[in-house]
Parts: sequence; structure tokens; C-alpha cells
Amino acid sequence: MSLPLLHGVVPILITPFDMEGRIDEESLERLVDFNVAAGVHGLGVALGSEIFKFNEAERAQVTARVIAAVRGRVPVVINSGAAGTDLAVHYSRAAEAAGANALMIIPPTFMPASADEIFDYYVAIDRQVGIPIILQDVPQGPVPPGLALRIADACKNVTYIKVETLPVTGKVAAMSAVAGDRLTIFGGAGGSYFIEEMRRGALGTMPFCSQPADFVAVWNAYRAGDEILARTHFDRTIMAVNRLGNQGGDIFYAIHKQLLVRLGVIRTAFVRSPTTAIDPITQREIDELLSALVPKARAFGK
Repeated sequence: MSLPLLHGVVPILITPFDMEGRIDEESLERLVDFNVAAGVHGLGVALGSEIFKFNEAERAQVTARVIAAVRGRVPVVINSGAAGTDLAVHYSRAAEAAGANALMIIPPTFMPASADEIFDYYVAIDRQVGIPIILQDVPQGPVPPGLALRIADACKNVTYIKVETLPVTGKVAAMSAVAGDRLTIFGGAGGSYFIEEMRRGALGTMPFCSQPADFVAVWNAYRAGDEILARTHFDRTIMAVNRLGNQGGDIFYAIHKQLLVRLGVIRTAFVRSPTTAIDPITQREIDELLSALVPKARAFGK
């Protein structure tokens, strides 16, 4: 059976900044190459990219630079959700015009929205674009299975959903049972439950971008029917990073960026404010983990 356009490992790129908080385009391009070289099946710009801290010009800048750096080697997903329908339509049309291959759209979350309002939001966006749409089911804006199927049936471009509400594995199973023949399901939440999600009907994950080769290795092993190898590799390489990153706040940004600095892919681990302060004990734990994963700092490609 052929796979859909989006499947497998589609990492969400972090945004590299210099120490003044300006976008580091050279590091961003290296990050794209680092992931493509690892064999990923797509790349995304989304909440994990700190897009909620971008101004309008920066959103366009990062979208354009990522699409240009990818050079058509893998599909590019751009998150174009917003607090208002008109703004989400604007972001979605701009991403499509820039060359995005798909859109990932979070429901409006600033003010509580009813199921009917969320439905109307997606229908309005769908009518204005012509590329695939990924519904984003997140804790602050859940899209339950029944609503997801209703949206998909009304929207020609809605063909995927990324499930991130808790409990993730149970929600993936429920989504698969109700809408699995209409929507391709992705997992999220850093890929912590990648194997469990695939067992329950997911066809991919959208993790952070600091360990692309490891996620691809897990995908390949699982698809080849070797769940023992998939689990062994996942636990040995990915789980420790995710466990440390799930302590609270947005500490995950610091961990993934510090790992990418140590790998020589990006220049700095700067995270834009506001961000969780890293206390000395936690920093020591990060240093110990990264030293175990990457014994010596090195430059990407060497």
C-alpha cells in the first residue's frame, strides 16, 4: 500500500537565534541539511519553532528560508493557525504562496471556542487554500474524533490530524477507530510515544529536530517488523532526552538547542524570552546527558 505525501518522521525545526535573539539563517540552513541528510520524510515550522514569538516579517522570513533550504527534497509543513479566522486564512494563504506543501492548523485557543466555531474556522480556511491541511489536536484546543471527522468530511484539503491531547496513546486509538479511514494520524508531543502511537494507528510523528537519525531508525525498524530493535533504539537514544525535557515549562527548547550546538549544527542555544530559567542542577543534568550522547563537541558534516 502506498504511503501518503506526509508520513514517517517529520521533525519540527527549532529556530536558531544569535545571542541578541536575531534569527540565524546560516544555522537554520545547516539544521535543514542535518535533518534531510538523516533521511526524514518532511520538515515543519510550528509551535516548536517558537513561531508565537515571531513578528510578521520573521514569520515570512523563516518560512521562505526553510522552503528555499529544503529545495524540494522533502515536503514542508507550515503552521498557520491563529487566534482569529481571518488571520489564520492570511497565514495559510501566505504559506501556500511561499511554497509550503501542507499546512498545520491549531484551533483558535485565545478565547474558548465551541465545536461549531472550530468547524467554521477550518471550513473558512479550507475554502481559501489548495494544499493539504493537518488538524492539530492540542490540550488547549482539543479536536475530538467526532469533530475531526465532521471537519474532514466538509473540507477537501483536511486529510491529516496531529494528536497531542492527553492521554496521547488513548486519543490516537480513539481517533484511529473513528476517523482512521479518512485522516492520516500523526503523533506529536516530542515523539515520546512514537512506537505506542504507531501500534494504535498513527502513520508518523512530528518530534523535535535534534535527533532525526534516531527517529528514522525507529521508524525503519518498526516498519520492517522489528519492534524489539525499534524499542531498544528508542530507549537508548531518544527517551532520555524527552524525559529530561518534560520536567516542566519550556525547558525542552534549551535541551534540544544545546544538543544541536554540541553537534555543531547551530551556533547558540538562545531561547527567546519568556522562557524557563535553567537552574544549576538542571544544567548539570543536561550537560551529563549531552556528554553521554555526544562525547565530544563536533561540527556537522565532519
